[in-house]
This record gives sequence, C-alpha cells and structure tokens, in this order.
Amino acid sequence: MAKNPTVYDVAELAGVSIATVSRVLRRPDDVRASTREVVMDAVRELGYVPSANARGLAARKTGVLGLFLPGFDAVEELDDADFTAPHRVEVRADPPAAAEHPSAHLYFDEVLRGCELEAWRQGFSLMVGVGRGRSPEEVEAVISDMAGRVDGMAVLAQSAHDDALKRVSNRVPVVLLAGPRRGDDFDHVSVSNREGMRALTEHLVDAHGVRDPVYLAGPFDSPDDAERYNGFAEALEGRAINPTALPVLHGEFSRQRARAVAADLAQRGAVPRAIVCANDQMALGILDVFAEVGIRVPDDVIVTGFDGLDAAAESTPRLTTVNQPMVHLGRAAVQAMVSRLANPDQEPIALRLPVKVLLRESCEGPLSPAARPRGARPAST
Repeated sequence: MAKNPTVYDVAELAGVSIATVSRVLRRPDDVRASTREVVMDAVRELGYVPSANARGLAARKTGVLGLFLPGFDAVEELDDADFTAPHRVEVRADPPAAAEHPSAHLYFDEVLRGCELEAWRQGFSLMVGVGRGRSPEEVEAVISDMAGRVDGMAVLAQSAHDDALKRVSNRVPVVLLAGPRRGDDFDHVSVSNREGMRALTEHLVDAHGVRDPVYLAGPFDSPDDAERYNGFAEALEGRAINPTALPVLHGEFSRQRARAVAADLAQRGAVPRAIVCANDQMALGILDVFAEVGIRVPDDVIVTGFDGLDAAAESTPRLTTVNQPMVHLGRAAVQAMVSRLANPDQEPIALRLPVKVLLRESCEGPLSPAARPRGARPAST
C-alpha cells in the first residue's frame, strides 16, 4: 500500500515551509493568493488530507470548538421514522397550518451560522450541543462531555448552572453569550439590549405620544429579556411614567404563545395603544391574530419587536424592531474563544455589540422608500 502523503511532502513539492502549508489549510485568508494556489496545487497533486488526530496530538488540541444552546422544539418532534422502508412517493393535499412557523428559532440559527463561519475562518470545526428538555444534571453531563472533546465552548447564558460552567472552565475556555457579567470570570459577548429597547421606547413616547405601553416579556430567566425590560422601564421613568403601573404580559419568546395573548386581548376588548414585545417572534404572533380579527396595526395598536429577523421585514405590516447582529454575535464568541486560547492569562473579555432601531410600518404607518421616519434620531446612551 502506498504511503499516505504528509504535510512535509506538500511543503517540499510546493517549495514552502510547513508553517505556510498549515496557514493555507487553517487560515487561507492570511496567505497571499499566489502562495495559496501553489500549496493547494501540491495538495491536490499528492492527494493530501490533513489528519485531525495527528494535528490535535501535536498541538495538544482538538481543533474543535463547542456551542451549547438551550435547544430547539424540533428535537422534541423527532419520530421513529424507518429509513430502511421501501422508497415510495406520497401525493396529498397540504393545507396551510396557522400554528406552524418554520422561523421559530431563527435567532439560534443565525448565532449558529456566525459561529460556523468564524470557526471555519479560524481553522476550527464546530460541535453543537442541545439542552432542550434536559434536567440540570443532564445538561452538566452533556457540557462536561463536550468539554473533553473541544478546545473552547460558547454557552448561551442561563443554559447551565454557573457551578457547572466553572468546573468546565477549569478544562477549556468558556464564553457566555447574552446577558451582562454577574461577578464571574468568564468571557462575555452580548448586544446592547437595554440601550436598544430604551431608544425604541423613547421613540414611542416622544414621536407617538404613547404613555401606557404594554410589555410582552420573554422567559423569566432570560438575561436578554431582563436587560430589555430595564431599557423599557428606564425610558418611561425618564419621561415621568411609572413602569410598574403598566401591565407586563408573558409570551415566553414564543410566537404561538403570543398568539394566545393577542387573542385574549382582542376577546376582552383590552387592546392597548402599543405592545412592546421582547422579541420578534412574539410580535409576529401578535400581528398574526390582529390581522385575523381586523385590528389595524398601527392605526389601532402599535406593535414592536426585538431581534431583526428576516420575517420581521416581510410581515404585513413590516415590523418595527431593534436589529441585533446575530451572526456577528456568533462570530464574536468564536473570536473570544480563539483569543483566550492564544492568551490564557488575559483579562476577561466583556464585549457588547451595537444594535439598530428600525422604524417600520407597524409603528410609523406608510413609509415612502426614501422617507426618514418621523422622530428618527441617534439612540441615547
């Protein structure tokens, strides 16, 4: 059997150093195009395939980064499909189902995509763990198992107990996504939740005279929701409005749950002048129901969201929202892990990414393509 080509063979054929071959394979953007081409020609001619195991042993690293998320509903819907059954074609009617929203987890999808892109750019693979429906003990077991297989981990805040994360961080770097630092030594990457929601709420009061908005909250343990509500409350307090006197409804970040909330408001005749939703999915659920029952947005009620999902720009009316850089959030988490691997003793990173308030028809009414929404101004800090 012919001997498998090695990195030394590639370097010799290309006339470059082993380090240059490694950079081409792991971080091609850092190498000149002409050098890249020579090296890749040698790789193709020799049929060279890098050995992840050998690379990991040599560097005492795995070349893999981890991402742990709280989970997806789809995990619970897996059936016992028989993939060995004979192939057949099924033809049947497929009527629309109002309860099905394929974009229900686009926030996680976008963060995951950012992690994947940056991991690839940095020369790492990405391992994803899901904690949906697991007990705290099971979550810790999954995270601990992942920690033995990766060089660093990004974990969505509140997905695991701090004690479990501290134990994991003794083995690999841990980066927390979302939420502020809470007296820990982890690296944190988040977005300007409080500032964005404050700017949006200030606009509702100043430009639209809304003094009694209803807040539709996410899960009680969500650090993002807590920050967004704080921004909502700060904006009202700054305009002599007591936020504690206003209703807070609960939608659990779920489009379906928000539909139930909207149906209840409509049935009771208790639709407020404005509903400020802690994420886009809930706001889209509100729009679903109000369109069905003939409640006009924004004439009868203003509806706003937070996230900046593509679906929010395609709804009718288009949803006013606070756009957060979800892909960049994932990329920044990977960059923080790589930075920590290169500099283990550096001070903890606390990075907050900027957001944009996007004023659209669900708040402003009809907008011409080039129009600047009334009251538009830079967000206060």
